[in-house]
Amino acid sequence: MSDLNFDHKVNTMNIQKIAAFSDENQGGNPAGVLISDQLSTNAEMQKIALDVGFSETVFATPISEGWKVHYFSPESEVPFCGHATIALGAALALRYGNGIFSLTLTNQTKITVEGTIDGSTIMAALQSPPTNSFKADPLLIADALSLFGYMESDLDYRIPPALIHGGSNHLVLALNSRSKLKSMKYDLDKGRTLMNENSLVTILLVYAESDQLFHTRNPFASGGIYEDSATGAATAALGGYLRDLNWPHKGHIDIVQGEDMGMRSKLRAEIGNIAGSSIRVSGTARIM
Repeated sequence: MSDLNFDHKVNTMNIQKIAAFSDENQGGNPAGVLISDQLSTNAEMQKIALDVGFSETVFATPISEGWKVHYFSPESEVPFCGHATIALGAALALRYGNGIFSLTLTNQTKITVEGTIDGSTIMAALQSPPTNSFKADPLLIADALSLFGYMESDLDYRIPPALIHGGSNHLVLALNSRSKLKSMKYDLDKGRTLMNENSLVTILLVYAESDQLFHTRNPFASGGIYEDSATGAATAALGGYLRDLNWPHKGHIDIVQGEDMGMRSKLRAEIGNIAGSSIRVSGTARIM
């Protein structure tokens, strides 16, 4: 037990804290980053993520083809986390210089993250896992609307409710006014139950200001977090869904997230023409 506690303290001290998808030198979503020669046990990584207290901490260890990565929220391991991947890209660029780094997720999916340092600006861009979308069960939609106190009349059916995937599972609900998005509130325990019972990592609430500018909020009760201030995985999944809908995205969309919680964040998703293909999600990062 003493050796485990010692390793835990050393690992916690080595954590880098980086806010991904920042708005210049403000906002963004904080992530913990631990790059080490040997991967900790799941129990140890879970303890570290709980101590760090951010919505996710990413753990990376070198393998023959790049880096093996794990993502942990304070309460659980998640299959993919976009903002923590951006934070990892920034950390790898700071350590090894500008480049594209190959990552292998726990389900053996292979993705990349590019880190670039230009003067005082740190940029990173991930290529998401493949995307897909499915029609959501009406009962799930009704339960989600009830959770947030929304009505069906609050929805924007140009973007119908759906299950969307870009490395992890999300339910998307598009709202027809910015004020409805701003007023979001819900019970964390009820949200955790709903998300866990339906294998959802987050619920993505979105308002389309224009064809290419969106405002989003991401309750993350499944990980014990009331709300994420920037969610790259959900942004990738949304980009894939808009492509499935033949939305006039013109090749990219911009996302403003975290504004209503005082952590304004900016994300860009570049959307190719091939159905189901990877989405490139990029933004700046700041060292905390």
